[in-house]
Amino acid sequence: MFRPLALFIGLRYTRAERSNRFISFISLISMIGLTLGVAVLITVLSVMNGFDHELKSRILGMVPQATVSSTEIMTDWPDLADKISQDPEVAAVAPFIQLQGMLTSNGQVAGIMVTGVEPDYEKEVSIINKHMVEGSIDTLKDGDFSIVLGEGMVQSLGLQLGDKVTLVLPEASPSPAGVIPRFKRFTLTGIFTISPEVDSLMAFIPMNDAAKLLRLPGGAQGIRMRLNNIFNAPMAAQKAAAISPETLYPTDWTQTHGQLFGAIQMEKAMVGLLLFLIILVAAFNIVSSLVMLVTDKKADIAILKTFGASPKLITQVFMVQGVVIGVIGTVAGAILGVIFALTISDLIGWINQSFGLHLFDAYFVNYLPSQLRIVDVLIITSASFVLSFLATIYPARRAAKIQPAQTLRYE
Repeated sequence: MFRPLALFIGLRYTRAERSNRFISFISLISMIGLTLGVAVLITVLSVMNGFDHELKSRILGMVPQATVSSTEIMTDWPDLADKISQDPEVAAVAPFIQLQGMLTSNGQVAGIMVTGVEPDYEKEVSIINKHMVEGSIDTLKDGDFSIVLGEGMVQSLGLQLGDKVTLVLPEASPSPAGVIPRFKRFTLTGIFTISPEVDSLMAFIPMNDAAKLLRLPGGAQGIRMRLNNIFNAPMAAQKAAAISPETLYPTDWTQTHGQLFGAIQMEKAMVGLLLFLIILVAAFNIVSSLVMLVTDKKADIAILKTFGASPKLITQVFMVQGVVIGVIGTVAGAILGVIFALTISDLIGWINQSFGLHLFDAYFVNYLPSQLRIVDVLIITSASFVLSFLATIYPARRAAKIQPAQTLRYE
């Protein structure tokens, strides 16, 4: 079978037993360094992608992506909702009334953010219905004064489905006994679990019941939107507010949670850069190993030149050496990285359960998420290939400049 001479000699050097074991060791370290660098970078970026996806789906699945609120109660909110829905960027809308208060039960007190909702609309803009562990959001019916709480809040107050809980509002009401806080007893009809932060901070009640608590006429304080592209939230909110600029004002997730997402993106970029240095160090190891190989093979290079080998051929021989190291290390690292990225969630979960660890109690997820993206794999492997190739240029050109007469003079 025909093979180019440079490829034949380069592969023979790669497979041959070398007299200098140290050079072989440095080449092996270079290959292992590339493998580890590529594998770790793919795995870590997949985990960062997983956290980013979970944050978007869980946090932004509960908090409003974009809203328009009014300074006055909106009794004609269905008309406004229909107008907002005409925007192609808006996937769904839902009315809401928001209030803050405290929940008390069994001698326990906790602050809470309560949202009055219409269940049929809320299911279209929120992921709450997919994360109910007991009951349903459909149990929120006007006049029943029912409430849906997160699992964290339920546990802290010692509640069970069907128990009574008292909502205390910060507004004071005058009475014959003096000024007392306004309060109302609710029945727990549903329990959801999203993340520790959401579970312990958010509650849902029927929207008309929320209006009664605030002594407002029936209606909504604002309209919440679910968008096809969350990054268009500022523009969508502004367009919705422009329907009635005198009474409506816009808000979106970039104002409330933008810093959190920005921090994750920055962390992903910095971690990727730091791990990329592992690949860069491995590429420098390729340079050092090839330089030592060129020094070790000076006599062979001189003999090849005396038989008519051109400088181009000598350059190609040693470039083959470095490229082989780069290809093997990169491919092995890509395979290991893909395997780790696909299995690390189960692996860490098994370790967490087997040893009774609580590694994710402080996070918004109770497991290690991982999302492998082919684009990341292609970028990492391409960068590794390019660095491996560039690392061969200097040693190969140095080999091509060796003078046969000077090298063989003392042989």
